[in-house]
Amino acid sequence: MKTIGLIGGMSWESSAEYYRLINQGMKARLGGHRNARSVMVTVCFEEIKTLQHAERWEDLGSQMQQAARQVEAGGADFVVLCTNTMHKLAPAIEAVLDVPFLHIVDPTADALRRAGIERVGLLGTRFTMEQDFYRARMEQRHGIQVVIPDQDDRTLVHDIIYDELCHGVVRSESRAVYQRIIESLKAGGAQGVILGCTEITLLIKPEDSALPTFDTTELHAMAAVALAAGEGGQVA
Repeated sequence: MKTIGLIGGMSWESSAEYYRLINQGMKARLGGHRNARSVMVTVCFEEIKTLQHAERWEDLGSQMQQAARQVEAGGADFVVLCTNTMHKLAPAIEAVLDVPFLHIVDPTADALRRAGIERVGLLGTRFTMEQDFYRARMEQRHGIQVVIPDQDDRTLVHDIIYDELCHGVVRSESRAVYQRIIESLKAGGAQGVILGCTEITLLIKPEDSALPTFDTTELHAMAAVALAAGEGGQVA
């Protein structure tokens, strides 16, 4: 069994979901009392959030590189970054690693293709929805068209993530906002919706959505389990 290196803390609530899903997934595959071999470095999300909103991506890249070196030094055979937004810095992370990096977009795209999805809605932080690091990989590498909410709705999606979900706060009123936005994506031709922030799974379950949901947290975690168990998996 390979050792999974996890860079977490963005936020710790979603990192806890990764840990739970990975260990449950490994037990389901191998049985008995087996759990995943893993090592995690947890960063301080207050520092990360402040740098994100100040657009200090170079400083963030340095923090991610330090965390990546730590998990590799701890024995990781490959690295999983437990957040969508910080995949903006995937190239910086890969540059300092001697082990593979499991990119969150790739298992998500695999699931979309298996479902026959060619046009998909994307919910996430403003950074993930508006910048091209996520959409470009999905469209150029995997051939799946990505659509996003309008500007006002992007603000709502973003604010609910940072002001509520990252604190573990789940409100029915916010669920209704997301449901309305998903309906608008469906009206715009989306065939499914990517829950493209690792906290959104705390708020939106498949039964809450007018579109098929693709939970990046679970898809990424299960890809890590498959790779760690020696059953393949895409790595950058």
